[in-house]
Amino acid sequence: MRRAIPAAVATAVAGLLAAGFLSPSAGAAAAPALTASVARASVWSTGYGADVTVRNDGDAPASGWTVEFDLPEGTSVSSHWSATKTQSGRHYTFTNVTWNGSVAPGGTQGFGFNASGLGLPLNCTVNGAPCAGGTPTPTPTPTPTPTPTPSTPSPTTPPAGPVVDVATAAQLRAALDAAAPGQTIRLAPGEYRGSFVAQRAGAADRPITLTGPRTAVLVNDGPSGSGPSCPVPTAGWDPGYGLWLYRAPYWNLEGFTVRDSKKGVVVDASPHVTADGLYVHHVEEEGVHFRRSSADGVLRNAIVEETGLVQPGYGEGVYIGSAGSNWGCHGNEGGADRSDRVLVENNRIGPNVAAEAIDVKEGTFGGIIRGNTFDGRGITGQNSADSWIDVKGVDYLIEGNTGTFAAPGTFANGYETHNPATTPAFPNGCGNVWRANSSDLGGVGAYAVRITSTSKCPGRLNVVHASNTVKGATSGLTNIAVTP
Repeated sequence: MRRAIPAAVATAVAGLLAAGFLSPSAGAAAAPALTASVARASVWSTGYGADVTVRNDGDAPASGWTVEFDLPEGTSVSSHWSATKTQSGRHYTFTNVTWNGSVAPGGTQGFGFNASGLGLPLNCTVNGAPCAGGTPTPTPTPTPTPTPTPSTPSPTTPPAGPVVDVATAAQLRAALDAAAPGQTIRLAPGEYRGSFVAQRAGAADRPITLTGPRTAVLVNDGPSGSGPSCPVPTAGWDPGYGLWLYRAPYWNLEGFTVRDSKKGVVVDASPHVTADGLYVHHVEEEGVHFRRSSADGVLRNAIVEETGLVQPGYGEGVYIGSAGSNWGCHGNEGGADRSDRVLVENNRIGPNVAAEAIDVKEGTFGGIIRGNTFDGRGITGQNSADSWIDVKGVDYLIEGNTGTFAAPGTFANGYETHNPATTPAFPNGCGNVWRANSSDLGGVGAYAVRITSTSKCPGRLNVVHASNTVKGATSGLTNIAVTP
C-alpha cells in the first residue's frame, strides 16, 4: 500500500530543498544509459541491409559502446561498416571505432551491416544490458513484413494507395503520363519496348511507385528522331533511355529490369528518387545517371553490369552529376549540376562495366557510397576510366565497399580523386573520406586509394583511414598519410 507523507514531513523536506541543503537528484550520480535499435534499411531475396542506432538516454556522455546479438541458423553478417566486428559461431560483437565511440546525452551514434539470409538479430545487448532497456530477455528486433523481392511476380500485399496494373508498353506509357502522388504502377512480367518517360511529380508523403518483378523488362531500341541540343522530352524524339524521369521528384523504382538501351535509367531534375533492387544491363552507355541536380537520390540493392557496349569510355555503372563542360545543359542550380547527397549502397556493379563503376562528378557534395561490391573485370581504360570510383565531388563518405580486379581490363588504382576547375565555390575532389573498404587490386593496380592532389584541398583534405585494407597492390594502400 502506498502511504501518504505526513504534512509536517513534506513541509520540512520542502524547506530543506528551498534552502539548498537537499537536491532532487541527491545520491543519483550522472551516468550514461545506452539503448540500441536495429532497423532494416533494405531487403532483397537473399538478405538485407541494417542500420544500428546507439542512443544515450542518460545524463552523462558514454565513452564507448559494444553491441552484441545472435543471428539464427542460415543467416550471417556478410559485410559491415563503422564498427569493429568479432564473431563466435552465430554470436556477433560490434565495437565502436575511434570516431564514433562518444555518445553525448540525448545523442546517437551508429553502424551498419549486410546480412546473408533473412533471420533477424536475437538477444541484443549494448554494453552488456538489453538493447531496449529493462530486463534482459531475448527480443528480436521488430521489422515490417519484407518488401517484394525482384524475383517475385507481385507484392505479397497490395501497395498503399491506388494501384494501376499494366501489362503492355502502351498501358505503361499511359500510366506514366497519368501518374499521381501516392499511386503505384505495377508491372506484370514481360517485355516492354519503347520510350518510357515520367514527368509527373510525387510528394514527400505520397511518392509515386513503379514496381515489378525482375522478369518485367524495359527495352528501348532508340534513339530516333531529332532532339534539342540539351535533352528535354520532345515530341517525335526518342533519346534511347530505358527509363527517363524528367522533373519527376519523389518516385520509387522497385525490382524490374532495364536492358538493351542507349542509357539505362536517367534521373533528370528529379530529387528524392529511390531505386531499389533494379537490374540494369547490356546498355550502350551508363547504367544509372543522377543528373540536373537530382539531389537526395538513392540506388540500393541493384545489379549493374555490361555497360558501355558501344561507347566504352562512357559506360559508367553509376554516374552522379555532370562534367563541368556539360553544365551549360545540366547546371540548373547556380550554374552547376548539384546532384548532392546521393546514396549508393548495397549494389553489385560489374563485371564488364566499361568505365568506372561509379563516376562522381565535380560540383556534387555530400554523397554516401557504402556496402557495394565492385567487380573490375572488363574495365576498358578508355576516356581515363581505370578505377572503380573516380571522385571529383566533395565531402563524400566511401565506406564498407569491397572491390576486386582481375583480367581482362585496364586498371590503375582502386579509387582515385581528381580536381577539375577547383575554385573556392567548388573545391572539387576534396574532403572525401574512405573507411573500412576492402580492395584486391589483382597484382595490377598501384594504390587502393590514390589522391591526386593535396595542395588543391587546403583545409578540406581527403582522408584515408587505417580501417581500409588492400592486397594485390603494386604500391600500397594509399599515396597519402593514413589516418587512424
